[in-house]
Amino acid sequence: MKKYLLALILIIQFTSCGTDNVRNVNPYIPQYSFSFLINLNLPSNSGLNSPINPILVPDGLGNTVIMMKISDTDYRAWNSYCPNQTLTACSKMTIKGLNALCSCDNIEYSIFDGVGTGAAYTMIPFRVEVLGNNQLRVYN
Repeated sequence: MKKYLLALILIIQFTSCGTDNVRNVNPYIPQYSFSFLINLNLPSNSGLNSPINPILVPDGLGNTVIMMKISDTDYRAWNSYCPNQTLTACSKMTIKGLNALCSCDNIEYSIFDGVGTGAAYTMIPFRVEVLGNNQLRVYN
């Protein structure tokens, strides 16, 4: 009897688990591994020296990354392609205040958390590592 009860509890537990990975696995934007360094001493990256000042940073491969400094140890980096559109001429997002704007569908995404109101997918986040000598490493 104990075996049946344990099996029933395990079945209920496994079937009730849910994930939010559906919003993070985006069918529109291919995900390739990459890593690049950002020198905060360069004038083009000076916006990352002060908090809450989003900028577009070139990744060296012809694309851009939307970045913002939150604190001395916390930076946010996002893929700059519209997460709910196939890659087209209008799928590059622009910065509008503290949001990223997709001109294809006029959805604004928060640069703090990557969420867009009414959007099926969130912005694709990248990892940011704070290195010495005023450098950041952005990677996925």
